Amino acid sequence: MTNFALNEEHKQFRSVLRSFAENRIAPHAQEVDESASFPWTSFEACKEMELPALGIPEAYGGAGADGITNAIMVEELARVCASTSLTMLISKLGMTPVIYWGSEELKRKYLPRVASGDAQASYCLSEPDAGSDVAAMTTRAVRDGDDYVLTGTKYWITNAGISDTYTVFAKTDPKAGHRGITAFLVEADWGVKVAKLEKKLGVRGSPTGEITFDEVRVPVANRIGEEGQGFYIAMGTLDRSRPTIGAQAVGIATGAIDYAADYIKNRQQFGRPIADNQGIQFMLADMATRVEAARGLVYQACQLIDNDPDGQLTKYGAMAKMFASDVAMSTTIDALQLLGGYGYTKDFPLERMMRDAKITQIYEGTNQVQRIVIARQVLGGK
Repeated sequence: MTNFALNEEHKQFRSVLRSFAENRIAPHAQEVDESASFPWTSFEACKEMELPALGIPEAYGGAGADGITNAIMVEELARVCASTSLTMLISKLGMTPVIYWGSEELKRKYLPRVASGDAQASYCLSEPDAGSDVAAMTTRAVRDGDDYVLTGTKYWITNAGISDTYTVFAKTDPKAGHRGITAFLVEADWGVKVAKLEKKLGVRGSPTGEITFDEVRVPVANRIGEEGQGFYIAMGTLDRSRPTIGAQAVGIATGAIDYAADYIKNRQQFGRPIADNQGIQFMLADMATRVEAARGLVYQACQLIDNDPDGQLTKYGAMAKMFASDVAMSTTIDALQLLGGYGYTKDFPLERMMRDAKITQIYEGTNQVQRIVIARQVLGGK
């Protein structure tokens, strides 16, 4: 593995993003969570900073930023508002199949709009009976002349009802198992319907819903890759996106530590700050050490997104997502504990951070699935 260190551009970018997030994003985080409404004010602020362009290649209107720069952006947003960080993550996820496997026509038509923030994208893989078992999907795509006709239902779709495009995986050959899956880019106004929106524990500012396709016609030109290539595209996309879920988890955990550390320095008990107590210090030291370990693993995985000569991204991406999300969950729980009873109230942000952290252990492959992926890689794919 190649050693890495943040260069001066990375450090300066973090400093700018830290100030931006604290001044433009943090003030809206509590209201977004309580109202369970899309963070439009924060999203528009991100557009002003040209953040949607970071992960899009320069040739298509983006900034072409490296993986670590993208991770820093997600971290700093998630540190103050996980829902806002997800608005940046989801369009990149939806467009990753286009970036790596789409035709030149698709790239030129859709990527510039996402880079400018004028359009958003979703990723439609999961179904009611096909979560971790992707090959069990039943959504169908039937060729009809110059179109495909899509019929089916997708569950747990981030940005449901907000996105302008939906990257959809469907069976073009129902008898071929995972080899019969094909990917498509579907525009929302072609007949995509939101059947319902979920009432969620965390990241409440990011809508998650059930999407239905009732004989939606999609031009052949909007197929991503070849017929039967969909499973490979889906897995390749998740390999590239899981490290940034790790970055989101690191950001949430960092925000929790920062808030808790400030609190214990100012909270007086028995005539002195509770930060003077060794037991409290040990908790904080363990939390900080685990988060830094997670950050290092995330950056290592993000570096492999840009350059993976030895085919290590699948393993390190799963490791980064699994470890960082487990750390985020334990860190937010411990940080809340440091606030005592105050941490249990909605007047303080720790309970929100704890709720937000939980999803990082679940989406883009549960951590149980990540452990299977890692074990298979360690065992040589057996």
